[in-house]
Amino acid sequence: MKHYKQAKDIQVGVIGYGGAYNMGHGHLMQMKKAGMTPLAVAEIDPKRLAVAKEEFPGIETYTSVAAMLKKSAVNLVTIITPHNTHAKLALQCLRAGRSVVCEKPLAITTAECDRMIAEAKKRKLVLSTYHNRHWDGCILEALKHVGRGEIGEVIRIEAHMGGYARPRDWWRSSRTISGGILYDWGVHLLEYSLQLIRSDIVEVAGFAKNGFWADQTPWKKDANEDEAHAVVRFRGGQWLELTISQIDSNPKRPDRGMLEITGTKGTYIFDGKTFRIVRPDGKIRQGENCPNTYDAYYKNIADHLVHGKKLIITPEWSRRPIHILDLAVRSAKLGKSLKAKYK
Repeated sequence: MKHYKQAKDIQVGVIGYGGAYNMGHGHLMQMKKAGMTPLAVAEIDPKRLAVAKEEFPGIETYTSVAAMLKKSAVNLVTIITPHNTHAKLALQCLRAGRSVVCEKPLAITTAECDRMIAEAKKRKLVLSTYHNRHWDGCILEALKHVGRGEIGEVIRIEAHMGGYARPRDWWRSSRTISGGILYDWGVHLLEYSLQLIRSDIVEVAGFAKNGFWADQTPWKKDANEDEAHAVVRFRGGQWLELTISQIDSNPKRPDRGMLEITGTKGTYIFDGKTFRIVRPDGKIRQGENCPNTYDAYYKNIADHLVHGKKLIITPEWSRRPIHILDLAVRSAKLGKSLKAKYK
């Protein structure tokens, strides 16, 4: 892998400068804050390219990825496009000799992840996923308390999110494009959980309800599931349950949080702002989560490329939640659990 003398020598670009969440601007600003140099933007919408020029005076703009890779000296490319495009674009960039960061999820299928990982290794390039929520205050706080043994041995995690609402008319509601209902917030909840259960995945069982909202969306037969559920068995004996729903009439039960972590000496529950520890004797400890430290992601990327520091969000780490999601989707269709596969 090529190392750079200093962070500013890493010239960065983004694929996608769309209006949703203004993520193109956000990524370039974070990379700039980490010391890297914003150089290029590839975007098919000329109006959004004009915005990029205004927000980053002098930046190179391209209407195709091929043109950017051919004409630009960009070293590191961040892909900010719909989920089903990640693998194809990442492989295109890797084959052109560029390191790649993908917005989460890394890809939709395990096979796509494995092809991307193999290409990055072959060319000795960096491949990572923008798991900035690895540094969410809620999981950082949980790791402190759970790591100190405050709830004993972790046995089970229940992760859940959702409500009762018709899906929005956007690409994230298309199963073909998004991967399904589990792939948006589900990948975050799994990434939290996998920080707490450091054990090999043995098997995954998936369940899904389809068709309730489908006719009320533009996607019809390609609409996301109304609700999907995954159960993951780990080699260490722990298990994990993930549920994402748009037909949950009681989503804000005060005992749920986003993650409920059950241990032998207590239960740890957190949402985006607070945590609770429930003891076997009924006593409850409550508190606020520590601050988010999202800047750590691109700081680590820069330190890895300049100083050779250990990459925190490796492609293998990024593959784990995708493998769970992939197995869950296939399991739901087949009606049986599926064994995990490691390379």
